[in-house]
Amino acid sequence: MLPFTLHPVGDSALLAVFEQRIAPEIGTAVAALNARVQAAAIPGVGETVPAFASLMITYDPLVTDYDTVAAALQKLAASPGAANTAETGRLVTIPVCYGGAFGPDLPFVAKHAGLTEQEVIALHAGRDYRIYMLGFLPGFPYLGGLDERLFTPRLPTPRTAIPAGAVGIGGEQTGIYPIASPGGWQLIGRTPLKLFDPAAGTLPYAAGDRIRFTPITQAEFDALAQKEGTV
Repeated sequence: MLPFTLHPVGDSALLAVFEQRIAPEIGTAVAALNARVQAAAIPGVGETVPAFASLMITYDPLVTDYDTVAAALQKLAASPGAANTAETGRLVTIPVCYGGAFGPDLPFVAKHAGLTEQEVIALHAGRDYRIYMLGFLPGFPYLGGLDERLFTPRLPTPRTAIPAGAVGIGGEQTGIYPIASPGGWQLIGRTPLKLFDPAAGTLPYAAGDRIRFTPITQAEFDALAQKEGTV
């Protein structure tokens, strides 16, 4: 397993920190450590929070302590078979209507890439993306694996309101706004799915899962939005 350092976070968590860069091998190492921690069921350990290059592990200080959990993590990392491998996660399909009113920045992304809008759509929907982490908003997935030709700078001035379901590109990443919010990513489409349910606190995906975008028509968007109640 790739090396990491451990740091206390308050009196009830610790952080395993890998090399600080966004890369597939580091994301895989984080996911592998996360999977091993969850499978080990370490006494007192609760939630785990994976990020691009770190994993936070929470624990109950009335049950265990930092030194005990840290020692358990080091043992897990050093145990036989602790390679940088992890389950590929679920594959979650997200239907997206690209361009038009749903993707007002698609023309800019295409011009920046020197491609047609249809080529941008084909590239964006032509691969699976790994969810490195959830953050910024409840359920906002930061996705790795965007084609380099689609790398596009964020907006110079963020929008004050972006609709729920908007799919955007920000720098080297792509992601989905699960709820309405401000934001500065280039919007290329929108999904009619209701991704985050505040009442139930549920999401159709988690860190470590994969997302595949599927282009749909305006008519298909309208039908799904009616079914999902996101009209």
